[in-house]
Order: sequence, then structure tokens, then C-alpha cells
Amino acid sequence: MDLRDLQYFEVIAELEHMGRASERLHRTQPALTSCVKRLEEACGAALFERTGRGIRLTAAGKALLKWAQRTRFDVESARREIGDIGRGLAGNIRIGIVPTAAQFLLPPAARELMGEAPGITLRTTVALGDILTPLLRAGEIDLMVGTEGTQEPGFTSKLLAEDPIVVAATSSHEIFKKARPTLKDLAGYRWVLQPPGAPTRDWLDQTFDRSHLPRPQVQVESTMLLMLPSLIDETGLLSFISRLHLQEGRSGAALREVKVRGVTMRRRMVVTYRESGYLSPAAQRLVVLLARHGRFRSR
Repeated sequence: MDLRDLQYFEVIAELEHMGRASERLHRTQPALTSCVKRLEEACGAALFERTGRGIRLTAAGKALLKWAQRTRFDVESARREIGDIGRGLAGNIRIGIVPTAAQFLLPPAARELMGEAPGITLRTTVALGDILTPLLRAGEIDLMVGTEGTQEPGFTSKLLAEDPIVVAATSSHEIFKKARPTLKDLAGYRWVLQPPGAPTRDWLDQTFDRSHLPRPQVQVESTMLLMLPSLIDETGLLSFISRLHLQEGRSGAALREVKVRGVTMRRRMVVTYRESGYLSPAAQRLVVLLARHGRFRSR
């Protein structure tokens, strides 16, 4: 099989339309039809079937797509590894990272890495895990730094830091007048939280449910995690955020942890990469530095 035919096949499979694939690849439809025919002859099976105005993969097509993607990963990894021979700590690292890790773990690790190797370049994508995982699977990023979850086949993860999620408030909040606040006390205040479906929000809601208490009264919902410390500070609302935000000077807001028994979510930050993917020496070094600074931040 020709590598170029496999590359074209991936695009056709993604778009499920010869015309749109032709436009993206800047190839004529007859050329792409010939590409599919060559692959079908090599496989001995039909790869697409018509559906309405488009096409879709057959069972054989889905099997070939899996191997085509793996072949592309292998070719790209080989090219990068060969190019890195003799260069040492050089090249570009593509990293996907969740907001908390982007704020607290990446900057010191990147500073140290660039001090060791000034020629390094980083391309970062800051998003949540549901956005980053498909990018890692597709080979569009080399590393994903996020929270520990269900491990997908073909991925390897390494622990970077413990990242407890705690109730927080501005230091002047009246909750601190209570000697030992309880979960019931927390139910009497308004909150700023992520929307339902976010792991931290669901965990907190379920904690109140188990104690047969009404869920937090959410006055402000925000998907922008980096906004939460400022919102807490400005509004006087309670929130549920990483303890990292409470370290002096970290968030720019005077926040304190509201210590309530049973209301600390134990979260772990991990770096994940493809088992079969190539990690450049620079990417491997970044993993080491992230783990080092992760351990420091967890203290």
C-alpha cells in the first residue's frame, strides 16, 4: 500500500464525502476514487458504502482506518526520532494541558527546560480532558497533562502531583467566624461553581446528596476555571477549587480554605502519552521537570 493513498483515505473517511475530501486535499475526485480502488484491491474488500449523498466506512474500512492511523503515527515518530538524533534537547513539543496545570505546573517547568535548551519551542493547547484526549489519540499533541481518570488502551500515564480540591472563600467571609464549619453551614451560602457535568461540581453535589442536604445554591456558573479565584474574591461567594490557588500570591486574591470534614476531593494530576508514540528527548525532559515541580507544588 502507498503511504499517500493511506493519507488520502484517512481524510475521505473523516469527511465521508468525496467532494469535500477533494477540496481539502486539492486533488480531483477521479484521483481519489482511484486511490480508494487501489486500496480495495490490496485489501480484497470494499472500504466504503454509499449513504444518502455521502459515503461511510464498511467494517473493512474501519479496520483499515485504524491501521492507517497507526502507520501515520509510526512514520511521523520515525521522522522525528531520526531528526532528533544528534540534536539532543531541541525541537518542538506539542502539549495539551488543563487550566490548573497550565497555571501552576507548566511555567516553572518550561522556564527550567528553556534554561537548559534555549532552542526548544512549545506549542500548548489549554483545555479540559474531553477536548485533549481526542487530540492525543489523533497524534496532534505529544503529551496531555490532566486529571487522573479512566485509562484508555494504548495510553501511558505518570503521576505528577496530588491536587486536592477544597472549599474556598475570601478571607473576610463570615463563614470563618464559625469555629468548626459543617456541611450544613455551607448549604446556607451562595456559590460560584463550574456547571453540572464537571467532575468537581458533580463530586460536590453528590457530597451534599449523601448527607441529605440541599445542593449548593449556585449564583454564578463559569466554565472558565482561571476566573474562579477572582470571582470568589470580588463576589464573596464560596467555591470549590484546587488548593494550589490558595498558596500565597498564586492567584492574586486573598483566599482561604474552609476546612470542613469530608469535603476535600482527592484529585491526582498526571501526564499521559501514547505507548507507541515517540517522545523526543526534549519531551521526556519536560515530563521529568513537570513531575519535579508537581511534587513541589503538592507540599
